[in-house]
Amino acid sequence: MRRINGIHLEKMMNNGLAYLQQHEEEVNRLNVFPVPDGDTGTNMALTLGNGIRYAKSDEHAGAYLRSLSDGMLLGARGNSGVILSQFYRGLADELVRTPIIGPGELRAGLIRGYRTAYEAVVHPVEGTILSVAREGIEHIRTQITRNSSIESILSMYIAEMRKTLSYTPEMLSVLKEAGVVDSGAYGFILITEGMLKCLYGEVIDPVEVPAPKTQQPLVDLSLFNETSEFSDGYCTEFILQRLTNSRYQQVFDKQSFISELRFFGNSIAVVVNGMRVKVHIHTLYPAKVIAFAQQYGEFLTFKMENMQVQHNEHDLEIAKKKEHKALAVIAVVNGEGMKKLFEDFGCDIVIDGGTTMNTSSAEFLEAFDALDADEIVILPNNPNIILAAHQAVELSKRRHITVIESGSVAQGYFAMAMDVPDSDDAPFRVSQMKSGIENIATVSQTVASRDYSYHQISCRKGDEIALLDGEIVSVGSDYAKTILDAIAAIEDIDEKETCVIFRGTGVDEDRGEELCESLSARYPLMDFECINGGQEIYHWIIGLA
Repeated sequence: MRRINGIHLEKMMNNGLAYLQQHEEEVNRLNVFPVPDGDTGTNMALTLGNGIRYAKSDEHAGAYLRSLSDGMLLGARGNSGVILSQFYRGLADELVRTPIIGPGELRAGLIRGYRTAYEAVVHPVEGTILSVAREGIEHIRTQITRNSSIESILSMYIAEMRKTLSYTPEMLSVLKEAGVVDSGAYGFILITEGMLKCLYGEVIDPVEVPAPKTQQPLVDLSLFNETSEFSDGYCTEFILQRLTNSRYQQVFDKQSFISELRFFGNSIAVVVNGMRVKVHIHTLYPAKVIAFAQQYGEFLTFKMENMQVQHNEHDLEIAKKKEHKALAVIAVVNGEGMKKLFEDFGCDIVIDGGTTMNTSSAEFLEAFDALDADEIVILPNNPNIILAAHQAVELSKRRHITVIESGSVAQGYFAMAMDVPDSDDAPFRVSQMKSGIENIATVSQTVASRDYSYHQISCRKGDEIALLDGEIVSVGSDYAKTILDAIAAIEDIDEKETCVIFRGTGVDEDRGEELCESLSARYPLMDFECINGGQEIYHWIIGLA
């Protein structure tokens, strides 16, 4: 095949996602760090999955890529997800006006893709997705001619990326010591391999993704009652499997099908894939749509949402919009104690980052829309969220949004402590909060989730480990000793005056008092405060200033 359109691309992307999902845990296991705070395979699958759900079917390749890219940018999670979304952003930017992609267009798109991804990262690291994407196309670009098939180009591209993948341990010493290749690079190759398999006719069944255990109710039922008006209708989506049984109509014409649906509603989209028909329609009469569709077959999936409730929710959000402020603060945390703490500190919006603290760009954009402020500050409170926060700022049409790159909730805590909420001088307040994260040491303590070895540090799964500013510095069988050893490793510990201890979920309050006593005995001139943070993964997070 020498040319592909948007429909081909849609099938290829679905196959790429399904192939990644099949190997998701394998990719996750390549994460060498022994703390499960953001697995690469999961982040990449969530990012691509959001793009596919957001994308609009279109024969025009560039139009499809643009909507896919927009969805990926909004749904990007973790550093790997952001880099993946930026690659597809470059691909879409290059091909946005291209209805059909041939060899030359594909070559240009792959080059633009990796260059855009590099530009999005402040300090690009070789031995990652960036390296395989760059070397994959640069090593074959002169071999691509106008007569090359899409299959041959992707085959060469994957082969070169596989070669670079095998060299990633030589580029990153942490990979070499762990004896693994880069997880993000491997995930990127899997997506591309899934796309190629589609062209060869190998369709991979999608993996059913279970709903998160903490999923909130889909609608607020109080927003629609016996006195409500109903004018917006239902958003109705389904996949219809046409059947050959004589009970069903066998003659199916897409345009005639759409013409009939227009009698029942609007915002109609119909995609035909063999004997399956995907339908989207806004209608006041879903029963009539169901009866009409069942003339041809039966439903594989069916979703119907009351758009009046959604409309009312939107009106309610507008009504709840915050009062105008000189400066508003958005913080990402995990744990009920953390949420209450940052709310009490004056944060206008506190986003629950979940166990792995992987907030998407879209969640930040929603937060921006809920605020009325001259200046907005974001406290990501995790290094894996910083890129997504910056991407949200770039996507937003609002100006004067500052990402204060807090790498832990401890840094975020001290940033808030330095704020001057009574002042209307927003730039001054931002500078004060930035100063709050300077020279803050963060010690985090948990149990190793896997075996790990790097430089002079090694641990076994189940060992107590303590990290200093994200690096493991202490391993043992006693959690308190690992914490004390990690704090002792702080170079300027004698200059620290304040220590704030956040106790994680499931950790007994008495243990907090015991830890404070041990630390007070070791550092008698330091002030200590123990707070119930309720965070998951890390049993203790300790900030020292």
